[in-house]
Amino acid sequence: MKGIGIIVLAQLKTYTEEDYYSLPENVRAELIDGQFYYMAAPSRIHQEILNSVNNAIYNYIRSKKGNCKVYPAPFAVKLFADNDKFIVEPDISVICDPNKLTDRGCTGAPDWIIEIISPGTAGYDYIRKLGLYADAGVREYWIVDPMEKSVYVYFLERDRFKVKSYTFQDKVKAGIYDDLWIDFKEFAGLMNP
Repeated sequence: MKGIGIIVLAQLKTYTEEDYYSLPENVRAELIDGQFYYMAAPSRIHQEILNSVNNAIYNYIRSKKGNCKVYPAPFAVKLFADNDKFIVEPDISVICDPNKLTDRGCTGAPDWIIEIISPGTAGYDYIRKLGLYADAGVREYWIVDPMEKSVYVYFLERDRFKVKSYTFQDKVKAGIYDDLWIDFKEFAGLMNP
C-alpha cells in the first residue's frame, strides 16, 4: 500500500479587534477576516478630495440639523458587531444611528461610505470592499477614482441594488438624502490625464 501524501499549508495568524487596537498610533491598517492590510499615506489629491467631500457632507448635515454624523479617516469601523475580525477605516463614513457610535469609532455598518482610490488600492476597493460593505449592510458606497476622474455609486440595499457611474464633470446625488449633491467639477483639474 502506498503512503498517503499530506501537504501542510502554513497557517496565517488570525488577528482580532484587540490586536487592531494594540497597533502603534502611527500605523494605519485595516483588519479584514482576521488579516491586517497596511495602508500607505494618502496623496495630496486624495486628501483634497476627502476634505472637500467631507466638508460638503458635514455642512449639509449641520444646515439640516440632521442626526447623522460624518467622519473622515482615520476612523475605525467595526463592520459586524458580533465579529471582531473586521475593522476598516473608510475615507468617509456617514452614520445615522447614534447607537452605533462608540468612543473607538463605529460598531455596525455605516449608512454611507466613500472610498477615494489610490493607485495601489483599486482592486481592494472595487472588489473586496464592495462585497464586504454589501454583506455588512452599508446602504450606499461611493468609489471616487481621481486617476480615471470617475465616481461609482453603489446602492447596496437588497431591494434596490444598483450602480451608477459619473465623471468629474458631474454633480452626484447622495441616495440617502433627498437634496444633497456633490459637485465633482472642482476636482477635474487636479490630475493630468
